[in-house]
Amino acid sequence: MKAVVLLSGGIDSPVAVYVMAKAGVELIALHMDGTPYFESTVRVDKLIERLRQVTGQNIPLFTAPHGTANLEEIAKTRIPNIRCVLCKRFMMRVAEQLANREKCNAIIMGDSMGQVASQTLKNMRVEQQAIKMPIIRPLIGLDKDQIVKIAKEIGTYELSIEGAGPCGIVPIKPSTGANIDTILEAEEGMDVPGMIEKAIAGAKKS
Repeated sequence: MKAVVLLSGGIDSPVAVYVMAKAGVELIALHMDGTPYFESTVRVDKLIERLRQVTGQNIPLFTAPHGTANLEEIAKTRIPNIRCVLCKRFMMRVAEQLANREKCNAIIMGDSMGQVASQTLKNMRVEQQAIKMPIIRPLIGLDKDQIVKIAKEIGTYELSIEGAGPCGIVPIKPSTGANIDTILEAEEGMDVPGMIEKAIAGAKKS
C-alpha cells in the first residue's frame, strides 16, 4: 500500500506517519505551507528528517503553497466560523491530486476525535466529502496524552512544539458542526479547480 500523509508541524501527524510506516505503508509526505498565515516549514523539515530515521523509510516530502493558493481565498469567506473546515477540504483536495499523480491508494491524516473544531464527527464527514479517495486516520481513538507519549518516544515532540504559533485565519468561534450546504455555497464563489492547480503546481519536493 502507498499513501500520501498530510504532515503539519504539529504533534499528531508525525505520530500518524510513524504508526503507518510501522504497519508497512509506503509513505509520501505532503506539507501545506500556510505562509503568510502561519509558518511551519522549518519544523517540518526537521520532523521529516527525524521520521526518516525512526521509520527507516526515505520518505519524500512535498511542500505546497497552501497560504497563497488557498488560504487567501478562504480568509475572504463571509462566514468566518467555517474557515477551518474549508481549509481542511482544500488540504485534502491537494493531497488527493498528489496521490493520484504518485499512484497512491489512500490519504493519511493525524486526526484524533474531537481534539479541535475540524475534528468533530460532523465536520470530518463534511470535510471528506470533498474527495473520493479513502482516508485513513490511525490516531482517531487516541487521546492527546497517548499521542504525546508516542511523540516523545520517537523524538518528534520537541520538534513539533518548537516555535509553534497560531494560524492567522482561525475564527474566534470555529464551527463544530458545519453544514454541507453552507460549505458548498461558500465554495461556489471560489475558483476551486484553479486553487488546487496552483497549490499542486507550486509544490516542491525535498
